[in-house]
Amino acid sequence: MIYDVLYGFIPITEWEEQIINSPFFQRLRWIRQLGFANYIFPGAEHNRFSHVIGVMHSMDQMIRALGLSVADSELFDPRSKNQASMLHKSLRIAALLHDIGTFPFSHAIEYAYVRHGNDKRSAALDKTKGGRTKRVKDLPNSHEHLGSFIIKNTRFAGGLTQILEHYGFDVKMISDIIKGESPYLIANQLMHSDLDADRMDYLLRDSHYTGIKYGQFDREYILANLVTYDAGQNQLAFGVRENAQHAVEDFLIARFSWYSQVIKNEGSAKFDIMSSHIAKAFLEHNLIHQFQDLLEMIEKRDERFFWWNDMYFMTRAQEIRGQNLIQDPRIKELNEMLLYRIPPKTVRHPIFSHRILKDDPEERDRLLGRVRKLAEEFSRIIEKHGTGKEWMLVDLPEKDIVFTRGMGHIVKKRTSDNLYRERDPVKVVSKSGKPTLLVERENSLMQHLSGYINFVPSVYANDKAMALLRSRGLIDKD
Repeated sequence: MIYDVLYGFIPITEWEEQIINSPFFQRLRWIRQLGFANYIFPGAEHNRFSHVIGVMHSMDQMIRALGLSVADSELFDPRSKNQASMLHKSLRIAALLHDIGTFPFSHAIEYAYVRHGNDKRSAALDKTKGGRTKRVKDLPNSHEHLGSFIIKNTRFAGGLTQILEHYGFDVKMISDIIKGESPYLIANQLMHSDLDADRMDYLLRDSHYTGIKYGQFDREYILANLVTYDAGQNQLAFGVRENAQHAVEDFLIARFSWYSQVIKNEGSAKFDIMSSHIAKAFLEHNLIHQFQDLLEMIEKRDERFFWWNDMYFMTRAQEIRGQNLIQDPRIKELNEMLLYRIPPKTVRHPIFSHRILKDDPEERDRLLGRVRKLAEEFSRIIEKHGTGKEWMLVDLPEKDIVFTRGMGHIVKKRTSDNLYRERDPVKVVSKSGKPTLLVERENSLMQHLSGYINFVPSVYANDKAMALLRSRGLIDKD
């Protein structure tokens, strides 16, 4: 049993206990769920460890609500290997391991690795060791691929692959469920959709720890109204009963508000952006572990990987500052400000304003182009007229904050000839078992709200850059 602050006692199986007690999983204790949000919300000290256990519990509750569960006597029995039993067990494990590859400070540092790309020290991606040439893994630098690598390549004591295979689990299947690419549509929905186990946990958990009421929704009502339907081609899918339509809409509104108020909170987001720029500079100077180094550590059970966490990054930032290992004055100042919680200034300009936009890709691209053009103009002026100590950080939205995607987007991005086999959108199921998309229903608020996005560009600068921009009349004096 594990006692959770949201759900109370959560029962775990013997193999789940072994996974949780493995050093790969224990690493998640030392990674904050919300990056540097605790700089603004002091209670946001919760970690990925508690989140993924909560996602496993949410997954289990959704499976039971949908009638896909097996009896506890089978679920907790390692000898039970029938298809229903293994699917139930595998879904719980996928939920438990979906964030196993999380980077320090969650997505903040991950963005630096993604932008940095593959290790520039190994252009040919070849290494020679002991007279043999070894191909360096060329994987995208993301937590999904890192997690998949851990699940598939740790056949040693304490390794997740060894634990899973010992109990007869298909590691590729679990990895595919986590990526939302398994042969089972309903498994992919439960792990990756607008109404999945991950969202069901993090909205309530983050709301609890930040103290922000956005993110709260009627979880019990939604769980009580989950229902399966036949999606054709021997695929089972799930949606919600008609009487839970408004509860799900409330869930989607809560998620929109949570992203807008917590993730894109102006106060905390600036520290995430700062840390991402600092981490990228550290990578370029080879001052922190490169992505390929991490893959080698995982394969060799190098304990340095187990301590690749928030403390690792902050300790390296302190060491790099104390030993003066980077000479760039802009990075040095950014590093000091991050360590001592000194926020940069927000560059105010009408073009940089946050807006609610119609979900029109052309309009969005035009506005994004204007933001980028003005930011580049400011950067050129800083470069030309500054002293080399001025800097500006530009965070342009790569993903839109949306309530849910509208019909136009769903039709355009469809992967099959049947919209009700699409993984992501919420389906509403009638009493006769007929599904409809939430956004196509005439009485649905989402039919209208799906037409809007929250466009949140953010531009920050240090005092010297702000003074320079003001002196040239480019931003307001205040």
